[in-house]
Amino acid sequence: MPDVIFPGPEGRIEGRFSPPPRPRAPVALILHPHPQGGGTMNDRITQAMYKSFVARGFAVLRFNFRGVGRSQGTFDNGIGELSDAASALDWVQSIHPEAQTTWIAGFSFGAWIGMQLLMRRPEIRGFLSVAPPANMYDFSFLAPCPSSGIIVAGGQDEIVPPGAVQKLVDKLRTQKGITIHHDEIPRANHFFEHELDQLMKSLDNYLDMRLAPDSPIR
Repeated sequence: MPDVIFPGPEGRIEGRFSPPPRPRAPVALILHPHPQGGGTMNDRITQAMYKSFVARGFAVLRFNFRGVGRSQGTFDNGIGELSDAASALDWVQSIHPEAQTTWIAGFSFGAWIGMQLLMRRPEIRGFLSVAPPANMYDFSFLAPCPSSGIIVAGGQDEIVPPGAVQKLVDKLRTQKGITIHHDEIPRANHFFEHELDQLMKSLDNYLDMRLAPDSPIR
């Protein structure tokens, strides 16, 4: 899991990168929760998603948004952080240009940034969105959402009410041509404090289905 530093819009960005284990391996980009709430690339959910993609043979990058850890710059309310994520994906693609597909995974604030990146990058074929802050940020940019994915939230989330996530899911499900999976983990709070295993089981089951050669979702 080598440490990497790559150029971003505000200077250097610090990351951890697991190189592609084979030619044409797919890429996964993992985005951490809110920098002003203590979110970093070493958040346990961010790390767990990173490890899951590494185990599946992806080239995987997680990184610190501007102003976090050794990444330069200052918090920019999501605008600059979206640019950081685009730069991170550019960097992976520059060293692994033959990737066939790209996935994006984000937790909380990172889920919001990831779903914005989805709209700008047609090569992203799937997403994992954990506890997207549907009550705090406007998700109306997902019109239409360009790829299928899964949204997982806690039934006892004290920061993002489950109803707000359900409304987002219902809206996305009105679109044709994509499939949105939705899991609610009954006793979990926003941080899946005692339910990390259940969260990862949900995400891993989804990835098993999507990555199978006979998957109904392309």
